[in-house]
Amino acid sequence: MLRKTERLVCEINKIHLQFSNDYFETGKVEKINLSKTIANVPKQHILSYRLNLHESINDYLIGANLDDVNYYYRVKTSESIEYKIQRFQNKEEQFPVNNWMNDIFGARIILCSKDIEVILTLLDSWKEKYSLKNWYIRDKDGYKGVHIYFKNKNNFYFPWELQIWDKNNVEKNIENHRKFKREFVSVTQN
Repeated sequence: MLRKTERLVCEINKIHLQFSNDYFETGKVEKINLSKTIANVPKQHILSYRLNLHESINDYLIGANLDDVNYYYRVKTSESIEYKIQRFQNKEEQFPVNNWMNDIFGARIILCSKDIEVILTLLDSWKEKYSLKNWYIRDKDGYKGVHIYFKNKNNFYFPWELQIWDKNNVEKNIENHRKFKREFVSVTQN
């Protein structure tokens, strides 16, 4: 599973770079430095990126060498993005957009505890090898997972996220996502 996980990291990183180049380096889209706060990054810039990614990600994934890797992915909904923007606009302390709008594309792989322990010993070298933005262990409110972020050392590219979950934490993590990550869904909707 270690080789498959490293291949997933490598392929997501390659796809991130290719998509980002295809999107931002054509001269058709304004490049905005995402290390600035949300006051300097128009919401429409984020939503347009999300829509283009949503419409084209499968074309990029088809060419990836991942047929034998069991992973899941999603492109964040526009409603979730708008909710996240609102939350961060209202914070007293402002943070760079690429520090919190880092999961428009998100992938997940579920592994056993033993494999995750080995991967944790390799992540610093993978960070250097694959030019990863960063990684950390999130352990909060019943959720536990390893989060890895891709941005290819470019402040104009939106970071992407890979979560590594322990198979023993799947139920609690899903419950946590329902509770804390889907707050943008109105309770008045039927």
